[in-house]
Amino acid sequence: MEKPIIPVLKTHDLGISFGGLKAVDCFNIEIGQSELMGLIGPNGAGKTTVFNLLTGVYKPTEGSFYLNGGKMNGKNTHQIVAAGISRTFQNIRLFKKMTVIENVMVALNMYMSYSLVSSIFRLKKYFKQEEEAYAKAMELLKIVHLEEKSEVVAENLPYGQQRRLEIARALATGMKLLLLDEPAAGMNPTETEELLEIINVIRDKFKISVLLIEHDMNFVMKICERIQVIDYGVTIAEGTPEEIANNPKVIEAYLGKEEEEEGVVLC
Repeated sequence: MEKPIIPVLKTHDLGISFGGLKAVDCFNIEIGQSELMGLIGPNGAGKTTVFNLLTGVYKPTEGSFYLNGGKMNGKNTHQIVAAGISRTFQNIRLFKKMTVIENVMVALNMYMSYSLVSSIFRLKKYFKQEEEAYAKAMELLKIVHLEEKSEVVAENLPYGQQRRLEIARALATGMKLLLLDEPAAGMNPTETEELLEIINVIRDKFKISVLLIEHDMNFVMKICERIQVIDYGVTIAEGTPEEIANNPKVIEAYLGKEEEEEGVVLC
């Protein structure tokens, strides 16, 4: 008898209220291994709130969520990261005064086991692990096409490259699930196409699952296998890109009833 397949991420009626206002209500989602899924909705729909729940920034007031079958409720952000969920942010959060490679190596510190004494006196174990971390960081920078920028201070990178650096730093945590919050925001068409390629390479190379929030519908339709739509904190649709693009509820949520009646479609 075959064992049941456990989804990488599963939520059960996940929700949170702020002062009596339900920001997310009965949110249910399942993401399989290596699946690339989109979470979309109008501004203020609750998308980033979902990410904050999944990463421990907010504690759910209702429901639960699981990573590879393990319950994550009640865990702090660093515990959730260690378990295998990592994210990028809508507003880029880098160590701006540190170099590109230092930003990635910071995330690798969780795997360092040398002692304070080894660090102070530069003992063999310290050098060995630092060299390994440097090599790993360079490997990740190559994936996001930033290896030649490794010694550049992060704040001096163009906007699109800062976005890619944030992804490389997230990868350094060795996650099972990567949450991308508007990864294409502010990018020009060339940068967006490059990002699309990078995300597909990451998914295929590391066999990780990806859940992304994005307002660029062309980007979402190209990259996502499934899409879930929320509005006012409630799921209103789920399906393939084609199904979502032609779903009347989705069109109404984005464009309003008047535009829907005129036959406007999302894509």
